[in-house]
Amino acid sequence: MNPSAPTLTTRARLRRVPGALVVSALDAALLALALGGPRALLREGRALALVALWTATSLLLAWIRPPRAHDAERAPESPAVLLALVGLPLLTPALSAWTARLGVAVIAGGTALRWSGVALATLGLALRVAAIAQLGRRFSPRLSIESDHALETRGLYAWVRHPGYLGALAANLGAALAFASLVGVGLTLLLALAVRARVHPEERLLASRFGDEFEAYRRRTGALLPRFVAAPRPPRATNP
Repeated sequence: MNPSAPTLTTRARLRRVPGALVVSALDAALLALALGGPRALLREGRALALVALWTATSLLLAWIRPPRAHDAERAPESPAVLLALVGLPLLTPALSAWTARLGVAVIAGGTALRWSGVALATLGLALRVAAIAQLGRRFSPRLSIESDHALETRGLYAWVRHPGYLGALAANLGAALAFASLVGVGLTLLLALAVRARVHPEERLLASRFGDEFEAYRRRTGALLPRFVAAPRPPRATNP
């Protein structure tokens, strides 16, 4: 993070708390509706664990995210992709729980699979929080880049170029597996397509700003999974 970046005061952080709680309450309400009501939610340990995880993540992000700069350059993006990136993680847990309650498209695996899903969701959200924290004020939910933006290539970003998206996908898949829902797995595949559609313009924006530096970084890393073998360098054009 840039040492000169603006920081939030404690009062400003506290003003973010109600919004974070509203988002978590919406997640919990949708899940309770899918399970059959608040009492059903309270009886379901995995659902309660997910609600606690979402609440803790929302509060943590509200606390640690510094303010964005006002001189960021924005790039055009697809409203449909943006809607999918926001809506699919919101709908996946509820639809997974609902279809599981109806006994539709349930994956065999029992309790071990379901709690493994909770563990995967925890790991995914932890990865996303760590990636956002590392970017600091350079993070934005929109396609934008600051005038003094530095290309991040350390820590998590030394392995993959988009660890935050990887964390979001893992968390979404974990929520689906927590209810052993094949429908939820399908929604996660749709989210992966939306992420892929978002990565391309984001990388074009970075390439336009950082040129050869980004190309070298791209060659030694994977977009969402680590690349252990560097991509072959394209042959240099020669004059006939």
